[in-house]
Amino acid sequence: MTAHQRQLSASIDPVKLDRLAEVAVKVGLRLQPGQDLLLTAPAVAMPLVRRIAEHAYKAGAGIVTPFFSDEEVTLARYRYANDASFDRAATWLYEGMAKAFGANTARLAIVGDNPMLLSGEDPAKVARASKANSIAYQPALEKIVNFDTNWNIIAYPSASWAKQVFADDAEDVAVAKLADAIFSASRVDQDGAVAAWERHNAKLRERTEWLNGQRFHALKYSGPGMDLTIGLADGHEWEGGASTAKNGIVCNANIPTEEVFTTPHCRRVSGHVVSSKPLSYQGTLIDNIAVRFEEGRIVEARASRGEEVLNKVLDTDEGARRLGEVALVPHSSPISKSGLLFFNTLFDENAASHIALGQCYSKCFVNGDRLTPQQIAEQGGNKSLIHIDWMIGSAHTDIDGIHADGRSVPVFRQGEWA
Repeated sequence: MTAHQRQLSASIDPVKLDRLAEVAVKVGLRLQPGQDLLLTAPAVAMPLVRRIAEHAYKAGAGIVTPFFSDEEVTLARYRYANDASFDRAATWLYEGMAKAFGANTARLAIVGDNPMLLSGEDPAKVARASKANSIAYQPALEKIVNFDTNWNIIAYPSASWAKQVFADDAEDVAVAKLADAIFSASRVDQDGAVAAWERHNAKLRERTEWLNGQRFHALKYSGPGMDLTIGLADGHEWEGGASTAKNGIVCNANIPTEEVFTTPHCRRVSGHVVSSKPLSYQGTLIDNIAVRFEEGRIVEARASRGEEVLNKVLDTDEGARRLGEVALVPHSSPISKSGLLFFNTLFDENAASHIALGQCYSKCFVNGDRLTPQQIAEQGGNKSLIHIDWMIGSAHTDIDGIHADGRSVPVFRQGEWA
């Protein structure tokens, strides 16, 4: 670590950083004695990685194996690599990850890279590299989306990310502000963080139990720029907060999280909707997304900024124009109240109700761990190389649950639980 990096690291409260590491291991992963841990992180997140390793080994971890990324190495590829490089990916690495997850290795991802890192690079190369990586990542991704093992995502306040969120502040001030925002959203800004997560999970569980008891056939969204009906998959199941992976471990996949979510029916979505917040996607800010669905498929798509990138995403494969997730988040969520745009889906998706293009989660079906891919597809689950969340909820959003017999039940009014 350079002297400058040490100076920036000093802007981050070490006590709260240690709490975040503890919560990641004890709440996010519920790491079990003897279980291995595979960890990915930006190189600048080393202070957090070291604390996670310490807490993991104290919890009885077998082996903690970290993999690091670096922004300058990433940029070097776009500046100096030959053209064929952008159609390649480290298939061997992802195959190894899939093998590890299949052998009960836990998965922890730390996000923190500059979300606009690739904003100045050739969009065509970015799209090609992304597609190649998505294809190569499939063996590992399937283990994650099918919840074969316990996994978790948390965040570290890198300087490059902090300057995107707090552009008008000096670098050290921006880092301190982003760190405080991450700690607050992750519920580690005070003592008793593990207990705080237990209480929060209990509240989310109340929501999912009510929704699962209703067994809605569809959700009807109304509001400015929004007239949308999202059919729900046959045998869908709502999830939120802590979930049980196929290996029997109860974990929180995302920290922070404010959502309850399930699988929509990929062939029963109709109407139109406009995004309520910008989507930061691989260096491009896609703003004012407006789409129209027919029979589950996006047939029209526009954006005031980033439309070319949006259309490239939608052309990834057949499933990219269909929905794989629908999530409910109240407008009063702590992340929404912060008023910040984090440029990172882990946080921004927890500021508003949202939908996701692409791959569904098999976990969001009754007895999903026993369903075959064909059965999931027959029940309305979507398959795709992508899974991209974008926000559609606001303080003006009304949502009704529609039963199969046409009865309507208020779910959200003016952006809040009804």
